Amino acid sequence: MKPKLLGTAALLAATVATPMALAQSQGVSKSEITLGSIQDLSGPLAGFGKQIRAGMMLRVDEINEQGGINGRKLVLKVEDSGYDPKKAVLAAQKLVNQEKIFIMLGHLGTAQNMAAMPVQFDKGVINFFPVTAAREMYEPFHKLKYSFAATYYDQIRLMAPKLIKDKGAKKACVLYQDDEFGLEVVRGAEAGLKTVNMELAEKASYKRGATDFSSQVAKLKASECDFVVLGTIIRETIGAIGESRKTGFNPTFLGSSAAYTDLIHKLGGKPMDGLYAAMTVQHPYLDEASQPLRFWANKYKTKFNEDPTVFSVYGYNVVDSFAKAAEKTGANLSTDSFIKVMDSMVYPPDMFGAPEGRYSPTKRLGNEVSRLSQLQDGRWKVVSDYVKP
Repeated sequence: MKPKLLGTAALLAATVATPMALAQSQGVSKSEITLGSIQDLSGPLAGFGKQIRAGMMLRVDEINEQGGINGRKLVLKVEDSGYDPKKAVLAAQKLVNQEKIFIMLGHLGTAQNMAAMPVQFDKGVINFFPVTAAREMYEPFHKLKYSFAATYYDQIRLMAPKLIKDKGAKKACVLYQDDEFGLEVVRGAEAGLKTVNMELAEKASYKRGATDFSSQVAKLKASECDFVVLGTIIRETIGAIGESRKTGFNPTFLGSSAAYTDLIHKLGGKPMDGLYAAMTVQHPYLDEASQPLRFWANKYKTKFNEDPTVFSVYGYNVVDSFAKAAEKTGANLSTDSFIKVMDSMVYPPDMFGAPEGRYSPTKRLGNEVSRLSQLQDGRWKVVSDYVKP
C-alpha cells in the first residue's frame, strides 16, 4: 500500500505544477522575451541541430524586424547537448537558472528532453514543441508539455500496413536503435502488422553510435524479409541500406520522420533511392513549385549560405507557433496566460504542408497524422496523402 501511495503522490507532483511555479514569468521584461533551446551542435545529430537553430534564428529575426511580440523583442539562447542526456541536463540548468528563459523551444532528442524536463518543470518552464516524435513529449499529461509531431509509434503503425499492402510484402523485419526511440518504432511496427495479420519475422538492434551493420543486415537477409522497418536516424540509415545493397539484399525500407532528411541522399548517394519515410512538413527545395515556399527557401539560403532542410522548417515553425500564441496573450505574458491561450489554440495548415494543429486543456499533441515520402533520384517526393489514426 505504501509504495502505491508514494507513486500516486509522485504522479500528482509531476502532473500539477505548483501555483508558484506557474505564476512565474521569468524571461519576460518590458522590452524582451528570452527563449531557450537545446540542440546537438557537436554530436551525431549536429547536422539536425544546426539546421533547427538556423530556422529558429530566421524567424526570430523576422519577428524582431517587425517590432517583436506586443512590443517585446525576442532573445534566443541556444545550448549544445552533443546529443548526450547528461549534457542536456547541464544545458537546461544553465538556460533555466542562469539565462532565466521564459520557455524551452524545439529541444532536439527524446532522451535529452526527458533528462531536461524535470529541471524546467521545477521552475515552471514550459517544454514547447520539442523536435522529437516520442510519446513522452506529451504523456503522461503535464501542464507544461506541448508537442506538435505525430508520434514515431503512430507513423509506423499507420504507414507500415499501407506500404506492405501496396508492395505485396510477405515478410516484415525491423532494424532499430537500442533505446526508447528505436523501441517506439518497434512497437509501432508490431501494432501496425497486427492489422494485416502479420508479425515481425526478425528483429535486429544496434547500440547508439554504431557504424558497422554487417551482422544485423546478414541476420535480416537470412530471414528472407522483403520489408524492413528502420528505427534509425542519419548514418545508421545510410549504413544499413548501403550494406544491404552491397550484399544484394533489396527489401522495401520504411523509416520514421527521423530518417526524413536531405542528409540521407547527400551522404549516402544513389543506393539510398527507394527509401520510404513518414513525414509531415516537406523538405523545402529551392525550385519548389509553390511560390511562397520557394521564396522562403531562397531567403534562408541568402541568410545562411546553405540550402534549407526539413529541420530548418521545424526550427522556423516552432518559433512561429510560439509567437502566434504569445501574440494572443497580449501585454501580460506569463506562464499562466500562455497556457490559457495554448489550450484553445488552432494552427492552420501552412506553406510547408504541415497539417492542422489543435490543442485543448487535455490534448497536448497537436497533430496525429503523417504521410509518406520516397527518395527518387536523390530527392524526396511526397507519395501519399495524410493517413489518420
